[in-house]
Amino acid sequence: MTTSVRAAVLHGVDEPFRFEDLTLADLKPDEVLVKIVATGLCHTDLAVQHGHIPGAFPFVLGHEGAGIVEQVGSAVQGFEVGDAVGLSYAACGHCRNCLAGREAYCLEFMPLNFGGVREDGTTTLAAADGTAVHGNFFGQSSFATHAIAAAKNVVKLPEGIPVELAGPLGCGIQTGAGTVLNSLDVPAGSTIVVAGTGAVGLSAIMGAKVAGATTIIAVDVIPERLEFAKRLGATHLINGKDEDTTARILEITGGGAPYAVDTTGVAPVIAQLINATAFGAKIALVGVPKPGSTIDLGLVAASGKTLVGAIEGDAIPQNFIPELIALHQAGRFPFDELITTYPFEQMEQAIADTQSGATVKAVLVMP
Repeated sequence: MTTSVRAAVLHGVDEPFRFEDLTLADLKPDEVLVKIVATGLCHTDLAVQHGHIPGAFPFVLGHEGAGIVEQVGSAVQGFEVGDAVGLSYAACGHCRNCLAGREAYCLEFMPLNFGGVREDGTTTLAAADGTAVHGNFFGQSSFATHAIAAAKNVVKLPEGIPVELAGPLGCGIQTGAGTVLNSLDVPAGSTIVVAGTGAVGLSAIMGAKVAGATTIIAVDVIPERLEFAKRLGATHLINGKDEDTTARILEITGGGAPYAVDTTGVAPVIAQLINATAFGAKIALVGVPKPGSTIDLGLVAASGKTLVGAIEGDAIPQNFIPELIALHQAGRFPFDELITTYPFEQMEQAIADTQSGATVKAVLVMP
């Protein structure tokens, strides 16, 4: 049975999101229908809107959804109607990387998460006149009142976590924390630099504190964000507008940090991090750069440094999201402090506040 939904539809690069009434297709046997309670607004959504990541238009974005299961496909096990769930990225589950436990590096990651269609090429959404609308963004397209997701990218939420706060765990927050805890595997007592103190960067800082890092250096140009980073665990703050970032990091670390995370995607900032890290350091790049961004290869060649293009924090969501929730419930991972909620219909205000820096992590709550 088809389902009517209210969705925010993007019709082209740099166009506004338009609220439209659409229809969701019938479930496949391995899928679930989720009534979205709330969904995070992520810079990846905005990167598609502004053409930094190619999109299949018209497109329903949204990839940090959380809600309640309303229908279960005939082949689905482990989920029931009424379950509270979070949605995360899509992976095929059968390529060599998936079978090796590296679902974030699924060989079909790009078409599954950005292609706008299911793995079999079918669409999940249609306009009022019956024409196809691209969906399945990150296996969900949660900028809508309901979403279809494959059961393998759905996570059952434990009791005690407010559903309206859980969505960002499926991407931005798991990316930041997972990059530190999984991709870089930062050891206790170590030093790490985090450039950019948005939701991903602040999650990386919280992850570094969980890991037991004893020197956590936050870099940004917004004083209020830097103070927020200090509250969440940063031990040193650098305002890139006021200080020589590289020189200051070298001073704090006595010659260079062994670990760094860039969440900005800004080439000069990445160059600063490379120059400010120690011989043999590991640097994770998780920001979305503008097309054509480059760095000097001379910064990397013969440097002994490893640059990691980390995706989703190397997380297996069904394992990692419950771990983050357990840390939150133990008072060790206060991700809820990042979140500001907005009614779904105030999406443009949420975008404006995110881009201005007034809001760290906007979450859109469905009517």
